[in-house]
Amino acid sequence: MMNLCPSHPRKVLMTTDTIGGVWTYSLELSRGLLCQGVDVVLATMGAPVQPRQRQMVADLGPGIRLCESPFKLEWMDDPWLDVAAAGEWLLALEREHCPDVIHLNGYVHAALPWQAPTLVAAHSCVFSWWQAVKKDTPPAGWRSYHDAVSEGLRHAGLVVAPSRAMLAQIARHYGPPANARVIYNGRVGDSRPPVEKEHFILSVGRLWDEAKNAAGLASIAPRLPWPVRVAGDTRRPHGEDVVLPRVELLGYRSAVELREEYRRAAIYALPARYEPFGLSVLEAALEGCALVLGDIASLREIWGSTALFVPPDDPNALHRAITDLIVNPACREAMAAAARERAQLFTAERMTSAYLAAYGGLLAPETPAETPFHISAFA
Repeated sequence: MMNLCPSHPRKVLMTTDTIGGVWTYSLELSRGLLCQGVDVVLATMGAPVQPRQRQMVADLGPGIRLCESPFKLEWMDDPWLDVAAAGEWLLALEREHCPDVIHLNGYVHAALPWQAPTLVAAHSCVFSWWQAVKKDTPPAGWRSYHDAVSEGLRHAGLVVAPSRAMLAQIARHYGPPANARVIYNGRVGDSRPPVEKEHFILSVGRLWDEAKNAAGLASIAPRLPWPVRVAGDTRRPHGEDVVLPRVELLGYRSAVELREEYRRAAIYALPARYEPFGLSVLEAALEGCALVLGDIASLREIWGSTALFVPPDDPNALHRAITDLIVNPACREAMAAAARERAQLFTAERMTSAYLAAYGGLLAPETPAETPFHISAFA
C-alpha cells in the first residue's frame, strides 16, 4: 500500500446502480481505492441488491460499507419523487460518514448542498443514447431530465468521462463542463496462461438495450458457420423479456463465469450503436478474443487498429467481418493478440491512480493535476 499524500481522500462516498456496467466499474474502482488505504461508502440505487452482488462487495474486504436503497435512477420513467428522496438519503449518508469526496455515478445529485467536493462520472446519458440509437432527440417528456442533468453538471466540481467521445457528447447536449477530464476505465487481467480457443462467437450485455444491438448479431447467426452465444439479462426494467431466436442465450453469468466464457471464445462481437467505453470489450480482449465492434467514435478511440469495425446497422458487413475471421485463423489470432496487447493499457491500477489524482485536485485545487493518460499515440 502506498502512503497517501495529504490531498488524497481517506474516505469516498460513491453512488452506484445495480443494473449495468456501472456496478462492475464501481467495484473495480472500490477495490483499487481500498488497496490504497481509502475507505468507500457505496450507496446503491436502481434495483434491489441481489445476494450475489452483496457477496461481491463483502469479498472486497474491510474498508467498504454497502448502503442500499430502493430509489429509481434519474433515467427511469417518472423518477423524480425517488430522485428527491434519494437526495435526502445521500445527504444523510454524508452527515453520518463524513467522506472527503463525493463520487457520483449519475448527474442530478451533484446539485445537492454537499459539504464535500463532488466528482461526477459521466458513463452515459439519455440524450446521447437517444441520438445514437434513435437518430433523433428524446421526446418532450425528457426535458425535465435534460434540465436536471444540466444543473447537476454545472454544480459538479469535476466531470470525468470514460472516453473523449463521451465527453464530447456531454458538451454537445448539455454544454461544456467547467472542469472535466477523461479517465479510461480499467480491469484486472487474468494471470493464468491462455487456453485453446473454441469455435464460437460471444457477445455480452443487457440484451434489452437497443444500444448493444444484440438483435443485429442474432439476425445473422443462422448464416454463420459457428454458433453465437449471448450472455446478459433479457428482462427489461418494465418486466417483459426480450426474445432472441437463433442464438444460445446464456442468461446472467457471474464475473467468474463470464471470464471463462471469454477465455474460451475465439471471437467477441459487439455491433454497438452506443457504447461510451465498453467494459465487456475490454474483458474479452484481456482474455484473447478477436474483436468485431460497432463502428462508433468511442470504440474507435479505445481500440484503434486492433479490432474490426462494422456499421452497427449493416448486418451484411457484420456477417462478412465475422466470417473473415472464422475462415482466416492466422488473421484471427493476430487480431486477438493485438487486442490483448492494447487491453494491457487499461489497467485497474492506472484507473485508480487517475481517480486519486482527480480527488486530490478537488481537495487541493492549487496542486497541479497528474498528466492525463492519452492513448492516441497507440491508435
